[in-house]
Amino acid sequence: MANAGREGGGARERARMAAGASEVEILKPRCDKREYRRIVLPNSLEALIISDPETDKAAASMNVSVGSFSDPDGLEGLAHFLEHMLFYASKKYPIEDSYSKFITEHGGSRNAYTASEHTNYHFDVNVDSFEEALDRFAQFFISPLMSPDATLREIKAVHSENQKNLLSDVWRMSQLQKHLSSRNHPYHKFGTGNWNTLEVQPKLNGLDTRLELLKFYKKNYSANLMHLVVYAREGLDAIQSLVEQKFCDIQNSGQNYSYFPGQPCSSEHLQILVKAVRIKQGHKLRVVWPIAPSIRNYKEGPCRYLSHLIGHEGEGSVFFVLKQLGWALSLEAGEGDWSLEFSFFSVSIELTDKGHEHIEDIVGILFRYIDLLQNSGVNKWIFDELVAISETQFHYQDKISPCRYVVNIASNIQNFPPEDWLVRWSLPSNFVPSTIQTILDELTPENIRMFWESKNFEGCTDLVEPWYGTSYSVEKVPVSIIKQWIAKAPEVDLHLPKQNVFIPSDLTIKNAQEKVKYPILLRTSSFSRLWYKPDTMFSMPKAYIKVEFNCPQSIVSPEAEVLTYIFTKLLIDYLNEYAYYAKVAGLYYAIYNTRMGFEMNLPSSHNIKNHSSLHLPLLLLLLIQVIVVGYNDKMRILLETIVGRIEQFEVKPDRFFVIKESITKKYENFKFQKPFEQARHYSSLLLEDNKWPWNEKLEVLPHLEADHLSKFSNILLEKAFLEFYIAGNIEPREADSIAQHIEDILFKSTHSKCKPLFPSQHLASRIIKLEEGLRYYYPTEVFNIKDENSALIHYTQIHQDEIKLNVRLQLFALIAKQAAFHQLRTVEQLGYITMLTQRNDSGTRGVQIIIQSSVKDPLYLEARVDAFLEKFGSKLHEMTNEEYKNYVNALIDMKLEKFKNLWEESAFYWREIVDGTLKFDRVDSEVAALKELDKDELIDYFNKFIKIDSPQRKTLCVLVYGGPQTAEYKKVIQQEDTPKLHRIKDIFAFRRSRPLFGSFKGGLGLTKL
Repeated sequence: MANAGREGGGARERARMAAGASEVEILKPRCDKREYRRIVLPNSLEALIISDPETDKAAASMNVSVGSFSDPDGLEGLAHFLEHMLFYASKKYPIEDSYSKFITEHGGSRNAYTASEHTNYHFDVNVDSFEEALDRFAQFFISPLMSPDATLREIKAVHSENQKNLLSDVWRMSQLQKHLSSRNHPYHKFGTGNWNTLEVQPKLNGLDTRLELLKFYKKNYSANLMHLVVYAREGLDAIQSLVEQKFCDIQNSGQNYSYFPGQPCSSEHLQILVKAVRIKQGHKLRVVWPIAPSIRNYKEGPCRYLSHLIGHEGEGSVFFVLKQLGWALSLEAGEGDWSLEFSFFSVSIELTDKGHEHIEDIVGILFRYIDLLQNSGVNKWIFDELVAISETQFHYQDKISPCRYVVNIASNIQNFPPEDWLVRWSLPSNFVPSTIQTILDELTPENIRMFWESKNFEGCTDLVEPWYGTSYSVEKVPVSIIKQWIAKAPEVDLHLPKQNVFIPSDLTIKNAQEKVKYPILLRTSSFSRLWYKPDTMFSMPKAYIKVEFNCPQSIVSPEAEVLTYIFTKLLIDYLNEYAYYAKVAGLYYAIYNTRMGFEMNLPSSHNIKNHSSLHLPLLLLLLIQVIVVGYNDKMRILLETIVGRIEQFEVKPDRFFVIKESITKKYENFKFQKPFEQARHYSSLLLEDNKWPWNEKLEVLPHLEADHLSKFSNILLEKAFLEFYIAGNIEPREADSIAQHIEDILFKSTHSKCKPLFPSQHLASRIIKLEEGLRYYYPTEVFNIKDENSALIHYTQIHQDEIKLNVRLQLFALIAKQAAFHQLRTVEQLGYITMLTQRNDSGTRGVQIIIQSSVKDPLYLEARVDAFLEKFGSKLHEMTNEEYKNYVNALIDMKLEKFKNLWEESAFYWREIVDGTLKFDRVDSEVAALKELDKDELIDYFNKFIKIDSPQRKTLCVLVYGGPQTAEYKKVIQQEDTPKLHRIKDIFAFRRSRPLFGSFKGGLGLTKL
């Protein structure tokens, strides 16, 4: 099987190259207006060019068909290290980091990643700067400069990147699975690299890492092993000319593709049960089978079919049964860690404490379901349902950012023929039962690998994985034992899923009666307020509904906040087996508790992205969003079911205790968050009024019982105000009808739960006002003493939301972002996680620098941030008028970037609503302000609010000391305050002592408090 796959891959490449630059019809979504063309350059570099006349961003992604599997022995991480080194400089552009600087200054971003068999480099940039950006990008594959000085610094960066992952259960367990495989297979390798593998050991072996790096580059970075995707506004002919001009000089050494035939697991690595010690609280069972890669039969979708059934959550599924027994919190199934030569099918189950005691029964039930699939045969109606869902998802897919789009395509070009570059495996179309049966036949006791993770195994293991230090033990579990588990497992009702009633049938696009540019207040009452925005841009049969329940009782105490959290989790739990069908069909929902009650949303599978990180502020932890989105056809059915469950809510004691256990572990695991995440928590705790700390919520949890929630749920919903946002393919009367229906159920029925709020009860977010000319600092230690990393948040609070001041802050952040990264991360190597970002706390604006470091303590990091800001003032003064104008134009272009989909648009407008600022025309207003802003005004702004010695500067520093830095921590807490420096000893005493900013959200009157 493996050899056949190798020949198939080689034949595919030969056929593709033979096709030359001939036109290939690339299958694209019906709604996609973009144009595509495949080209092959004379040096055999293959490219896909994409013309999108509507785009505001251009992007490119280069995929090189070499990855960590090709690392030489004794130089683990070399491919990853090369990925770091490549972007430093080139012969044509020799100034170090000038590529990153150019991209950032022109509204773009850049990144790269190293996988097992490929490495991907990518960027995006404002369209008018694309040609030069592409030229700079191309030079890294033509004549890169990898200086000795940069080599040493970037080895440290790779080491820092690895250090941040050492206490991550995801990284630890992934490497453990690789460790327990054949030493002769590259799957066994450690791919990240660290100081020891890239500096210490090579020197001991007489190797010069930089020379080895150059050899590796010369051997593997050949044009015939590269695939390029370019996305631009110009027509195809112009883009093709640009690509041919920029990339024709990449060397083609004729290097053959690397193939790694055979399965990584020999017989000694099968029929095993691995017990591994986790860092975090919780238990997980991962059942893994080596299988033939389904990529070979991607149009037949064998793993898509099997993962759909084994990972199903409706009645009769494995998860449904385990949930009923109180044994599982989640279950995921599917193919992973695949290549053209090998693959794995895994079932990952998050266990309850009770489930942890029933591993044998759980494995037995899983195999009983696999037996059910064997006995039921491969069902055409199930395959046809998947085809229908897949076709709708493909043809009505939302636009995503050009950068994500080109990466998704480029990273898979090698594996698919050109006509399927956009489709890839997303459209199973050939029903071949034998192909599905072949994979199913591999999910056997003979072929099994089980990885059982729990903190409970501490002290019960006898082995240690060498790269991450994971403690584990291995037991052989012969087939006869698995059969005993199957036989003794409890009798449960396992069956195939029902037909899916949520598959959309009406995909009609409704015409908006009027072209509404911004959300309108469609209706308002003492019960609710409805914001409505029809789809006037995307022409998709989709909608977005958000309902925020503003419940004052939800935040009166830590107990109330925890009970509200359990309430929302139980709602999701009760709905799951019903709503899972909707999720499969592309209709998503979630329910979250927020600082002001809870919200109900129907969310898409997309990550909701800000329209622009520079003109849409980051969302705070203050408001946890819940979104209801997807195809509008069956949305109301799901929505009314959810509201009905809220109205008829009752506490099931068995599920209460399962959810309570899960939430307890979540709070306990706070201590294992990365130090910079802990610093973020403390900064929010210091700045947000009425925010409860995690440890207080953890402290009240053991005392909460099901009866407490039964009583509290009635109090929670007794007084409420609903905020609606309805957008997309919905007419005004439908939106009004939805809001009215929910009002009637909750407020106007015979036994209605809710009454409207009094005007005095409307909640608002308030932010602590820092004192001018004073630096507050809050030092603390990491909760996990094994974590060697420290962290700093250096925050400067500036002003409340005001257009002219906002654009000054945004322009400063754009100019300073790359400079901070270059100085603090690249030059000084303070830490892999280094960023300068804007901050928006409910309309209060500021700027923060975040650093996580494995080499320096937070006080040193703070001093280096001060030094950077001191030096940066000179940079602003020295900036030429032309450079200043370029930054302004770049920021304007970023602001004018159009929303790519309904979810982006809705997230932008919802932020205006939740903050109470309601500046729906913010983009136009800020662009106008930018056009009037001159360089001197920006310098004045910096000098007044950000400059280190400014008397109006307001600063808060959170310093999190790593495990080995106890002495440094004790020293800093003994320091005396000065007139300009104050240590916060008690967070809550500090909050009580400070005045608050006014809120922009003044309840129904929309006035500032």
